[in-house]
Amino acid sequence: MTYRRVTTRNADRLTEIMDQYGWPTVTLVGEEGARRAWLVAQHADRQLDVQRRALRLMEEAVAAGEADPGMLAMLRDRVLVNEGHEQICGSQIADVRDGVPIPWPCQDPAHVNRRRAEAGLDPLPV
Repeated sequence: MTYRRVTTRNADRLTEIMDQYGWPTVTLVGEEGARRAWLVAQHADRQLDVQRRALRLMEEAVAAGEADPGMLAMLRDRVLVNEGHEQICGSQIADVRDGVPIPWPCQDPAHVNRRRAEAGLDPLPV
């Protein structure tokens, strides 16, 4: 099965889960289950509607202490990049040069590491 078919099938299943339960929170599915749900949403690039919905539900879960803020930041960046916008935390990488990750364009790049710290993400190399 191709990567595209697998990610589509997984995103379809995540949609069914979100229909029934909302976002798969740590309390509902455990830390590993919540991480896997995030991975499915993160890689559903061809199903932007699924990513947007997951983002909305995950925002609520983070506010309730039921999801990881760093994962939320990465999903938000992914959705923004997929929509053609500048990302917020610089988590989506466009290239690697001499071993240094080069993120897609970011909003207010001078303060990206402050925003990353707030989300619990490691700083980008300066």
